[in-house]
Amino acid sequence: MTSTRLLLLPLLTPTGAATITAASRLSSSPSSSSSSSSSSFSLKVSGPQTLFTRKPWLCGKRHQAIGCLKIEDGNEVQMFGSDDEFGSQLPTQAQTIVEGSGAVLVSEYKPAPDVDYLQELLAIQQQGPRNIGFFGTRNMGFMHQELIEILSYAMVITKNHIFTSGASGTNAAVIRGALRAERPELLTVILPQSLKKQPPESQELLSKVKNVIEKPHNDHLPLIEASRLCNMDIISQVQQVICFAFHDSRLLMETCQEAKNMRKIVTLFYLD
Repeated sequence: MTSTRLLLLPLLTPTGAATITAASRLSSSPSSSSSSSSSSFSLKVSGPQTLFTRKPWLCGKRHQAIGCLKIEDGNEVQMFGSDDEFGSQLPTQAQTIVEGSGAVLVSEYKPAPDVDYLQELLAIQQQGPRNIGFFGTRNMGFMHQELIEILSYAMVITKNHIFTSGASGTNAAVIRGALRAERPELLTVILPQSLKKQPPESQELLSKVKNVIEKPHNDHLPLIEASRLCNMDIISQVQQVICFAFHDSRLLMETCQEAKNMRKIVTLFYLD
């Protein structure tokens, strides 16, 4: 006895005007020694056909929930089936041309490099002498001044050129340390105004310095404005800035920020 089952498969087309139905007739021979079955499909197409211009037919297997629509030129378009079986499909030639291979869909975000870190690393690798600008507050204890004096001395004996100003406190400690190294050519003091505008104790210390640059054309300016211009002049001549300041030292904070903007290496020591 031959059993017959009819399976109707509605297929949607992009235009919505044409409908395709497939009839599956499954038959098995009683005399067959195996349990396999053969299946055949027939198509009935009604309505206007705008998607396919060649004769289509359905092909499939009974034991797999897979259907495909074949065109006479050999191309296949899969219509339905299990999601597991289509998870690793390769794109068609048309998809590859239009969409690309899809290997890299979104470029990986890479943050911008840390400029300060790269500059410090480059300075470490160079190992050579460089111009260093020292800035700092006038209000400083004796122990802090001794440490700055030792640091300045070490910088000069390693052949670095020191630039600083002529105020008391930090600047005076830097000058004393550099003079101890007995390398007068490696110390340059740039004053915000003329020498006569400096305090008497500063004038006595500056008399021992070989390279002193005065700015008498700034004598008419307030000291804070003349000091700002002097700091900018020092920054323009150095590769690295070392600063000793308090968090509320406005002028020194502005000086360090300006040095960073000019891509200088800035080492800032807070005293509070």
